[in-house]
Amino acid sequence: MVSRSVAPPFSKDFSFQLPQPEIFILNNGVEFIFLPVKQDVIKLDVVFRAGRWHEPHKGISHFTSQLLDKGTHTKSAKEISEYIEYHGASIELTSGYDFSSASLYSLNKNFEEVFPLFADIVSTPSFPEAEFELSKEQFIQELKINNQKNSFVASRLIRKNIFGENHPYGQSMEEADVLRLSVADLQSFHASFFSPVQVYLIGNVDSKKITELIGHFSSREITHAAEKKSDVIPQGLSFHQPMPNSLQAAIRFGKTTIHRSDSEYPGQLLLIHLLGGYFGSRLMKNIREEKGLTYGIHASVHSFEKESMIAIGAEVNVNNLNLATDEILKEIDRLKDERVSDAELSVCKNHFLGSLQLDVANPFAAMDKIKAVHLNRLDKAFYEKLFQAVQSLSADDIQSGAKKYLHSFHQVSAG
Repeated sequence: MVSRSVAPPFSKDFSFQLPQPEIFILNNGVEFIFLPVKQDVIKLDVVFRAGRWHEPHKGISHFTSQLLDKGTHTKSAKEISEYIEYHGASIELTSGYDFSSASLYSLNKNFEEVFPLFADIVSTPSFPEAEFELSKEQFIQELKINNQKNSFVASRLIRKNIFGENHPYGQSMEEADVLRLSVADLQSFHASFFSPVQVYLIGNVDSKKITELIGHFSSREITHAAEKKSDVIPQGLSFHQPMPNSLQAAIRFGKTTIHRSDSEYPGQLLLIHLLGGYFGSRLMKNIREEKGLTYGIHASVHSFEKESMIAIGAEVNVNNLNLATDEILKEIDRLKDERVSDAELSVCKNHFLGSLQLDVANPFAAMDKIKAVHLNRLDKAFYEKLFQAVQSLSADDIQSGAKKYLHSFHQVSAG
């Protein structure tokens, strides 16, 4: 009998290893990455090098992605939706800063029914004019609403100030950009950039089905667009955007930083986690718990394919804007000037490493990590090495990293 009155012994497992997928390099250069699991749900994720970085006009990658399932040469948007729903499947379309992707979720038993339609959506979308106009109208209405939100405005401003308004990571889509786009623009962008670069498959899939999928993606003609370059041109270090009648103000701090491939990247991740990456962080203790200035404040590292940035964000009462800003700067300086205690560092490490373990608690989450490794051309043992490196970091490493990287922040606010 187990005694419920006695707590089980504490166990701290400091091991980490991603599952190893099967990798096939197809004859057209496409990487096909398969992770077998026992669940009878399949996810097929097709990735294109077609994000904001590659746009000839602002907004074109977003609308090209969103219009993929709005019609093919044989089915309308309504017919596509009804067919996918009838078979208990779903399609997810995303466009990001560097890549766009189309994902199919399906029960194993229905995959052969829905895949041909998904393949048509990816390769031969029709971009109906009426659907495009509706999508543009919806986006413009959402943009007008979002432009009244302090957090939305501040997040746009910090990227603009860090990277420059013409950099793919710093620019934002405005109403005029949306209205300028045409169906012909989408068709041209799709033809030039929507060739698969990587395909990720996870599920209980037999070898026959894998062979058929490899055959399908091997037969695709792949186009390779010229590599685009864009220089970071920072704008002013400090800016405030007044928001009439607003009782709240959004604060954003940010700056460019080292890439994921840098040997000091693990130390920076732990440093930012200590500053504002979890509920027990410095910023949360000071600005939320002690001062009561906000419900939440967060610091994080955002890694893109070409650049990385540190970001700090919070929403406060407009009357507390200056106080909150001063306290953020105070906590940044304290990390540079004072050595963190071993006890605080231990708690921070445990939370960071436990969160990383939790991130891969299910196969689909693990596949996301595998995807990050392959898309960004990282060492295949990147996360295992990250896990080990964080364990070995000392208080001196944290203070040294703070002195080296926590300076020259851009500061913006809206409210």
